[in-house]
Amino acid sequence: MTTKKRILTGDRPTGKLHLGHYVGSIANRLRLQQEYECFFIIADLHTLTTKPSKEEIQLVEQHIRDLVLDQLACGLDPDKVTFYVQSSVKEIYQINLIFEMMVSVARLSRLPSIKDMAKAAQMDDEQMPFGLLGYPVLQAADILMPRAHLVPVGKDNEAHVEITREIARRFNHLYGEVFPEPDVLVPETGTLIGTDGQAKMSKSLGNAIMLSDSAKDVEQKVRGMYTDPARVRADIPGKVEGNPVFIYHDIFNPNVEEVNDLKDRYRTGNVGDVEVKRKLATAINNFLEPIRERRAQYEAKPGMVDEIIYAGNEKTRAVAQETVRMMNEAMGLTYFK
Repeated sequence: MTTKKRILTGDRPTGKLHLGHYVGSIANRLRLQQEYECFFIIADLHTLTTKPSKEEIQLVEQHIRDLVLDQLACGLDPDKVTFYVQSSVKEIYQINLIFEMMVSVARLSRLPSIKDMAKAAQMDDEQMPFGLLGYPVLQAADILMPRAHLVPVGKDNEAHVEITREIARRFNHLYGEVFPEPDVLVPETGTLIGTDGQAKMSKSLGNAIMLSDSAKDVEQKVRGMYTDPARVRADIPGKVEGNPVFIYHDIFNPNVEEVNDLKDRYRTGNVGDVEVKRKLATAINNFLEPIRERRAQYEAKPGMVDEIIYAGNEKTRAVAQETVRMMNEAMGLTYFK
């Protein structure tokens, strides 16, 4: 039996992943899989809070496969981590219902992230579904279901994990110790700027380099990257700080000597954008090549990704059933069963 502490983290299945996902979460997961027992949720129920239509739901199955395949291609080991689909673990519904009794509407309404999500979905207070208001409660059920000790999240979800900690404390106080209070891990790297200079890389903004992009696609996207708008000729000194091309060089180009030389020449007007971008495209493609190779290996075995997901679902259901048993015994919900 494992003695490692547990992690719960994951993603909503919205499609293929990009370099921003790698920087913001996957690189961290690659490190954590060596030290923790990792549960990676594919949070399909959370997609219903803003996109509940049947047409949207029909896209989710392929999004799930793409999400898992991208992470496997990056090097996450299915023997070390557990991928599972949220809706396939029916105990989540029961845990969520009980947790809804342990937090007030006023507490949830104070979370600015809920209002931001409603605004992004073009919903006012009259249109906001109860499920969106209760989004952090369902997250708490996700986190506490495997009795996780650590939750890697983005800065925008840190307040949601505090709700989880509050619910864990309240349950333990009322009924007895069942849940650990999970700690939060916010990656130091933060978000990756988009290729167009926008604050965040996003598929919907069209400013993303996908982990599944071909070498030709990468070259084309890098050629179109935003640089210093004031630099209209190669002999004009340019700005390196905040320049997306050099931000990407610092992250994806391991040749520090080459990067420093490009920066020096850029600042003094002795290098053109064409050379800087060409070398960046080479660096990114070198970074992506092992990912492409692993992807090809998984794609060469039809059904393998599905088998990994089914195995993860089965393992997680066993953990969830144990958690529900512990909750029922602590609460005294054992009658007529």
